[in-house]
Amino acid sequence: MNQKYAELTAYTPGEQPLGVKYIKLNTNESPYPPSPDVLVSIGYGELSDLRLYSDPDCRGLRKALGEFYSRETDEVFVSNGSDDILNFAFMAFSEKGVVFPDITYGFYEVYAKLHGANYEKKPLCDDFTIKTEDYLEENGKLIVIANPNAPTGIFKPLCEIERILKANPDSVVLVDEAYIDFGGESALKLLNSYKNLLVVRTYSKSRSLAGARLGFAFADKEIIADLNKLKFSTNPYSINRLTLIAGEAALRNGKYYDDNAQKIIETRTYVTAKLREMGFEVIESAANFVLAGHEAISGSDFASEMKKRGILIRHFSGGRLEKYNRITIGTRAEMDAFLFATEKIIKK
Repeated sequence: MNQKYAELTAYTPGEQPLGVKYIKLNTNESPYPPSPDVLVSIGYGELSDLRLYSDPDCRGLRKALGEFYSRETDEVFVSNGSDDILNFAFMAFSEKGVVFPDITYGFYEVYAKLHGANYEKKPLCDDFTIKTEDYLEENGKLIVIANPNAPTGIFKPLCEIERILKANPDSVVLVDEAYIDFGGESALKLLNSYKNLLVVRTYSKSRSLAGARLGFAFADKEIIADLNKLKFSTNPYSINRLTLIAGEAALRNGKYYDDNAQKIIETRTYVTAKLREMGFEVIESAANFVLAGHEAISGSDFASEMKKRGILIRHFSGGRLEKYNRITIGTRAEMDAFLFATEKIIKK
């Protein structure tokens, strides 16, 4: 291996079990299937056309996304999952460095190291919120903020995002909105005012297509052109034909996905209340998960006990998150099973 990559610490994905059937609350996938239009859109004819390359410009999907979100087609970028878009953004805009919170999506640090960028992790406040003042003088560095943040689920108000944009006209401000459909307000409404804003979204969470690998982003057309240059310099066919079809079909079923997101929000409220009744500290979340910890049991032991009972949750070892676990919100039945197991573990 090239020596400059030998010291990389790779991102560790959540466990994807094989063979054993678990209630899977560890990777923030949707508990609901894709919409009916998605399921019927991929027929025999489309499968037969897998012999052909997909459209590298993704024209149909980009046009559909632009119409759905009221943006021009040349303001839309799509790629193989939002992680792919993050990778391109770090390649394109990190020459002067990168800043992001110290507790956030783990891939940010991986990408910074992968591309040899100088980076700084800004400590979250004691309550796990992002301190706006830490991001107001970055002098052209790439600024990356997940909103709602992961794994805390905390949403930062748009007025604070706008302060960061306004204070850093020479920086690209990347707002990662993987969980925005479960709470908060999208930064898309700021695009007309700030040419340095890049909003990154995904089909993996609220649109039930994690396995299809599809991400999209919105920005000024010059930023989109930069991302496309990198995409076409690496893998222009990064989105397969079936995923493009599924992506367009999902946009035709907006109410279906809105209803599912609302069910997840309601279940999140229910689970948060039940966990607090059992003595858990639960961070107020605007995402499709909650971060919770209990003084009576360590985070790692709680996750281990859950796995013994056939339920997977996500533990992040070390640091300020040691006592917590991130728990994806599943169906009401799945969460009742989780709460039943939780009560048994805490009593034990």
